[in-house]
Amino acid sequence: MNTIKSESVRLNDKKFGQWWLRKAGVLVLTATLFGSTLGIAGDANASIPTSQVFDLGTPSTMLIREKQVHNATVLQSIGFDNVNQHIYVAQLVQGGLQLPGESGPVSGSVRSANGDLCITKLDFAGNKLSYMYVKGAGHGVSIGVEPGIGQSGEPVAYLWTETDAENEGAGGRGTKLARFPFTDGAVVTPNTPWLDKFDIVPGAFNTTASVDMEYGHLLMRYRLDGVYYFDVYDLEQVKQNNYVSLAKIQIPSLPSSFQGYTKHGNYVYILEGNSYGSPGSVYPDGNTYITSLDLTTGETVERKLSRAGYTLPFREPEGMGIQIPDMNHPGGARLAFGFASTVSSTNTSKLVSIYYKDQFKSSNE
Repeated sequence: MNTIKSESVRLNDKKFGQWWLRKAGVLVLTATLFGSTLGIAGDANASIPTSQVFDLGTPSTMLIREKQVHNATVLQSIGFDNVNQHIYVAQLVQGGLQLPGESGPVSGSVRSANGDLCITKLDFAGNKLSYMYVKGAGHGVSIGVEPGIGQSGEPVAYLWTETDAENEGAGGRGTKLARFPFTDGAVVTPNTPWLDKFDIVPGAFNTTASVDMEYGHLLMRYRLDGVYYFDVYDLEQVKQNNYVSLAKIQIPSLPSSFQGYTKHGNYVYILEGNSYGSPGSVYPDGNTYITSLDLTTGETVERKLSRAGYTLPFREPEGMGIQIPDMNHPGGARLAFGFASTVSSTNTSKLVSIYYKDQFKSSNE
């Protein structure tokens, strides 16, 4: 494996000091106060700290609405670089494009089978800044974003995606995880020298990741022997190829399509639902649900219907992430989730909208 010479934002960086001090404190608690893996037994005696849980019954707020990303396909996932205030949106590469190194245009069906992704970089207002392509990755159900410092001291975002896609008939899905710096206009493949690979669970399929930078964790979703799991790891340890499970739970079955997930503390949040006109999804309510699970027990905490963005045409829920608008106040975290819509009834090119919830349940609930 090729090791990228980089580091996450450093503890003594004054600009982000409060955040990283909190993160450091959390990691100390993890090492000294918790002694057993909860949920499904993990690989070692470890655990994750408790945290507040978002109140899914509170109203949602719009972050961005009907913004254009680089390709015209449905967004699949979102991720936030809260240090540099950027949003990353992953989608399947649209049909008919010819990327560098290709002999001709490639159809959308082949892109899907190969697991080719386009990732667009936006600012927090939804303005498009740049893009890159990731070939042979997977479906892009989730991406992780790790803000860091590059070789020359410049700020950089490292993306965590699936890689080494295989196709079981429903399109390419990842079998490993990859980490690489977002690079304007680049095209990366599973064989790109500056892409790091991690085979965390050998034999896993449909591998995707979410990064919880506030708590220093990597959350991985995967299928093994026909069963889907969430598995939590220490992010820094994963980068050193040390794969010690901190918490592992089986993912419950959902009545509609799984559309994204994210982690904050000891809770994982799942987005599910379908576009208007699909079975069970009728305007204006739709069937978009958000569910919270306790990673230490595997139990469902809450499941709520969301009517956020109900006036959007098409309105397919896609992607989740944690936004922290002010890194000096990490308590102001937001649970963000996306929707794909169409430009018009005659133009089916897809646009991106993101909404969020920012209220936590009180301790006595």
